[in-house]
Amino acid sequence: MRQSVRVIVFNADEGYSATLRADLLCIPGVQIVAEVDEVTLIEQAVAHFPAEVVVIHLDPMPETVLPVASSVASSHPGIAVFVVTSSTDGQYVLAAMRAGVKEFITKPVDRELVANALDKVLAQSESTQERGALISVMGTIGGAGSSTVATNVAVELADFAKKRPVAIVDLDFRFGQLSTMLDLQPDYTIADLCDTPEKIDAGVIEKAMVKHNTGVHVLARPNRFTEADQITAAHCVAVLSALQQMYEYVVVDGPNRYDSGGLAVLDMADMNLLVIQLLVTSVRNVHRMLDELRGGGYNMDRFHLVCNRVERDAHSLEIGHVEETLKKAVIHQLPDDWKTVSTAINMGVSLKEYSPKSKIRMSVRELARRIAEPDGEGSVQSNTSKGGLFSRLLNAV
Repeated sequence: MRQSVRVIVFNADEGYSATLRADLLCIPGVQIVAEVDEVTLIEQAVAHFPAEVVVIHLDPMPETVLPVASSVASSHPGIAVFVVTSSTDGQYVLAAMRAGVKEFITKPVDRELVANALDKVLAQSESTQERGALISVMGTIGGAGSSTVATNVAVELADFAKKRPVAIVDLDFRFGQLSTMLDLQPDYTIADLCDTPEKIDAGVIEKAMVKHNTGVHVLARPNRFTEADQITAAHCVAVLSALQQMYEYVVVDGPNRYDSGGLAVLDMADMNLLVIQLLVTSVRNVHRMLDELRGGGYNMDRFHLVCNRVERDAHSLEIGHVEETLKKAVIHQLPDDWKTVSTAINMGVSLKEYSPKSKIRMSVRELARRIAEPDGEGSVQSNTSKGGLFSRLLNAV
């Protein structure tokens, strides 16, 4: 559990979006819950997305944007407004401060200054609290096994959680199978939470979650296709943010798409596990994904490669060659044991329940341990950079 700060971003300069995102996501605990590019949408975003901070880029039209920033600052005193601009014009600074803007940041952005300003927001805010880590598990090819990895990592994390339980959320709104994989028949789903996202509280969440006998709490996908069409990015953010206040780890199966809802998860996640296989098709997909993420200013220290179905004698690609191609290390390898995995799926049980001593179960457990113990030997973080998972400024790649 650790503190995090939710940020809404306004930026109308497309050429600056990657830089601004990188400047924010390099700071541990920062979750971008919404990004808008039209001035008229700023107030709407503040009204619909839970956030402690709004970062508003004034350029290239400070005369138009600054009054809106001032309006947000005065009408929402509980939200800290930061403005970013290349201008050092004293009239802008004075107008912003008079309106209640917390920080006037000139470009290029001093990341340490922003980090310190966010620390002050957390220290002064009464609404902020420790939130659980949000972990997304994404498949990079059809049948990569991301749902199996997400389900069983969540089950294993339940043993490592110290303060609160573990939740798993099915973000495949049409074809998700998390509840089936654990032989659950939920009466309520994520669609029920999205009906009234502004009224999500602990009681509503507890009603929607289904507790599995392994200790993990499951939030299932909608029962009907038509319900999936009604779930927006704002709904996803509201639900996941609420879950983080109740659970030590929130594992999400997905996103499996690059729409606004999927990107919202990537912006919020503390850790993204990309499940790959030693197949050309998978590696090519990952290469494209990583290029897009790097170009978009995402903090690549939050993305980790997990290789599934690794066989020693298989005529497949070599791990070393894949790492060289992707310019990123594979932090964990899961052995190929389709017989055990498929049987567990068909029986509707976790690997822990079906075959606790199997190599695949022990490998998944080791992955969960490395996630839960970021300062321990062989942790996920120690394989990619120095320092604890949330204890330092990360360098965006």
